[in-house]
Amino acid sequence: MNNTIIKSQAITKYIRTSPQKSRRVLQQIQGKKYTEARLMLEFMPYRASKIIIKTLDSAFHNINKKTNTNRQNIKIIEAYANKGPILKRFQPRAQGRAFPIRKPTCHIIITLES
Repeated sequence: MNNTIIKSQAITKYIRTSPQKSRRVLQQIQGKKYTEARLMLEFMPYRASKIIIKTLDSAFHNINKKTNTNRQNIKIIEAYANKGPILKRFQPRAQGRAFPIRKPTCHIIITLES
């Protein structure tokens, strides 16, 4: 039996949600097993959880491509969201004024280990 540790990472960039809202979900799955985290994400009411499921699946398939390991042996060692570029828009207001609208984006990084 070879007990080598294999790591895999998946990055999703330019997600149209704020980093704070994504971090709220990512903090709950950090350190959990893959199957447990996937089940938690399926039943979370947050919009970011759908995107995080796709990123988690991508990281799982990356690690599965390197070596065929059991789903129960895979653990999330890192899950975080970095700030992306902010899309700046303007909302017209009364008397010719403009109100700034900031649309934040984020980059989600998930690292798995078997």
